[in-house]
Amino acid sequence: MHFSIPETETRAGDGGAAYVAYNIHVNGVLHCRVRYSQLLGLHEQLRKEYGANVVPAFPPKKIFTLTPAEVEQRREQLEKYMQAVRQDPTLGGSEIFNSFLRKAQQETQQIPTEEVVLEVLLSNGQKVKVTILTSDQTEDVLEAVASKLDLPDDLVGYFSLFLVRETKDGAFSFVRKLQEFELPYVSVTSLHNPEFRIILRKSYWDSSYDDDVMEHRVGLNLLYAQTVSDIEHGWILVNKEQHRQLKSLQEKVSKKEFVRLAQTLKYYGYLKFDPCITDFPEKGCHVVVSAGNNELNFQVRLPSEQIKEGSFKVTRMRCWRVTSSVPMSNGPSGSSPGKSEVKLELAFEYLMSKDRLQWVTITSPQAIMLSICLQSMVDELMVKKSGGSIRKMFRRRVNGALRRSDSQQAVKSPPLLDSPDASREPVVKLSSKLTSVSLRGISHSSSANDVGANDFHGNYAFEGIGDEDL
Repeated sequence: MHFSIPETETRAGDGGAAYVAYNIHVNGVLHCRVRYSQLLGLHEQLRKEYGANVVPAFPPKKIFTLTPAEVEQRREQLEKYMQAVRQDPTLGGSEIFNSFLRKAQQETQQIPTEEVVLEVLLSNGQKVKVTILTSDQTEDVLEAVASKLDLPDDLVGYFSLFLVRETKDGAFSFVRKLQEFELPYVSVTSLHNPEFRIILRKSYWDSSYDDDVMEHRVGLNLLYAQTVSDIEHGWILVNKEQHRQLKSLQEKVSKKEFVRLAQTLKYYGYLKFDPCITDFPEKGCHVVVSAGNNELNFQVRLPSEQIKEGSFKVTRMRCWRVTSSVPMSNGPSGSSPGKSEVKLELAFEYLMSKDRLQWVTITSPQAIMLSICLQSMVDELMVKKSGGSIRKMFRRRVNGALRRSDSQQAVKSPPLLDSPDASREPVVKLSSKLTSVSLRGISHSSSANDVGANDFHGNYAFEGIGDEDL
């Protein structure tokens, strides 16, 4: 989760008195609006449950009315506090923290708790309508969809709900994977745009897990539908002969064989992103990025119009960060902050060869989703390394509460990375699932040295290159 409090608002309370509200943005979108007293209440709950030595320090109360400078200082302190809580595997994954965010989201969007019908898309365009409560969290909705489809419980963890934006050609641009701290119905309806939809897709990268999914008829059908869709949208590359073979298998309704053949094709299991800009191999290059097979694949159009292709392995990314920059606005001061153009960048430090690290930057509105993909690849690698199974990664309900699986708990917070660059501070590795970096507003394009060490996400699946690798 990318968490920030980019601005505050002065609002009128029920009694007419003004109070300061803090706008909490998650993944670059307004999630909720809260007061200092509400955040203090959350802090006290966390201290009571986990102890004062575990929970970060909270910005102190002030007796007198805050000056504008003090309001800004408190905003910065609260942002750091909330980021620190979220990045702690215990606190950030706690039901106290997640339920606080869900309740605040519902209150901010002023959507009452009631029964509604939510439409969830499958990859083939089929619509699954589930009856849920507006206050149902992501896992509740996922379970409802799985139940409607008759997907077995032990396969639910292989799939996730994604927020997507439907494009004119019927394809989907991925915004984010829906998280445990949000209410899917509220998240999609608060955007007030019919182009935003919720879609069900597989949420793992290693194609060997396909065998588990294809054991069951519904799992096979979902995987088959997704594979057909990815081929139709050009995400998976197919030549004429392969196309003929696939069409023949389709006609025979040989779904398993169809998927098996697709597994051998280029970009199978990859997520393709919208065209964007990169500074590799030179600034201003247009690029199409695809994520899959533990790598980011680049199809780069050079200024000379030449097309080059290359891949960056996640195990050779030492760290990465997402930054946002808001251009100085020349518009009226009353313009809505939601309308201002925010430029997002994902930058990763890559081990090009032994002792040579290089920063590569992608400028894309989907930078956060790219970062989430990197983090989930690392999570999957670490679960596999620890001997865990993706089948166990789905959170089970125990006495009404959510509990992390043993395989997730096996991914421990690693030590500090030794920086190969003596001029730069060490990078702290974070182990919280999908909690990579904070969003920081900056007024100019950043270089590697513009952002402090706490804004980096260290990669605990990073592997050095030995002499034998060169």
